[in-house]
Amino acid sequence: MMEAVARSGAGLSGASAVHMNIFGLQPVVLYGTEEQKARMLPPVAAGKEKACFAVTEPNAGLQTSKLQTRAERRGDRYVISGAKIWISTAQVADRMLILARTTPFEEVRKPTDGLTLFYTALDRRFVEVREIDKMGRAAVDSNQMFIDGLEVPVEDRIGEEGKGFGYILHGLNPERILVAAEAIGLGRAALRKAADYAKQRVVFDRPIGQNQAIQHPLAERWMELEAAECMALKAAWQYDNGIASAAAANAAKFLGAEAGHKACETALMTHGGYGYAKEYHVERYFRESMIPRLAPVSRELILCFIAERVLGLPRSY
Repeated sequence: MMEAVARSGAGLSGASAVHMNIFGLQPVVLYGTEEQKARMLPPVAAGKEKACFAVTEPNAGLQTSKLQTRAERRGDRYVISGAKIWISTAQVADRMLILARTTPFEEVRKPTDGLTLFYTALDRRFVEVREIDKMGRAAVDSNQMFIDGLEVPVEDRIGEEGKGFGYILHGLNPERILVAAEAIGLGRAALRKAADYAKQRVVFDRPIGQNQAIQHPLAERWMELEAAECMALKAAWQYDNGIASAAAANAAKFLGAEAGHKACETALMTHGGYGYAKEYHVERYFRESMIPRLAPVSRELILCFIAERVLGLPRSY
């Protein structure tokens, strides 16, 4: 579905407008109590509430174990303070899935212990949201969040205290698969534009699509997108069937992002100077194609993960 949304021409802007509600609350689905699922999921599914995914922080980046946002237990409530960054849709969200540290880093046995997951109201009396001006995907806001003394009832804690990192992984792997599918869809939208233009644009008394210098790169991009889709479908199948999917999900995200980006670049170049004009859309696709290369995890960290966890090589960081 997300591939189809991006492929329609909506690209990453259209996909990003809905994908949080597709993958984001998977930890609630898997680890929430029956009461929580009945209370939290229907309003999001019905569109009555909007959620955001508050994990990344300015200083921790992808090193999730170093999150500094704290949640202190005070009776039947937790009090959360800290900062988050690159939080999509926080301008309009009613609720947030937020990961915070409940046990100081110095007191845990494993770096990923002591993190707790909450799904709670985004109370703007205690949360300041600042939008980040960015290069593309203007249809969806990206934000910094500053949280000061936000009170969260214990009933909004998902699962056990201190086990949140394990729960959040059930949102991260589906997110990688979805981003892969969206990048593939974006690449296909660009490829369609390029092929159509190559058939119609006549230079030296022949359509430019008759030239192999135009044909061959477009043909390669088609094959790369098809191959990336196979990996994305494999990762989705593994996740749905309870098979460890981290390697396939990360590989799908890497391959989908690269194939999508190359397709968008080739589409822009196929248009020549017109590719730089907003009228032809491919410049927007090209700008948006950077998003899946950067987020939700960098290309380099995916390569490190595959090298270490799949090939058994020594950890490099």
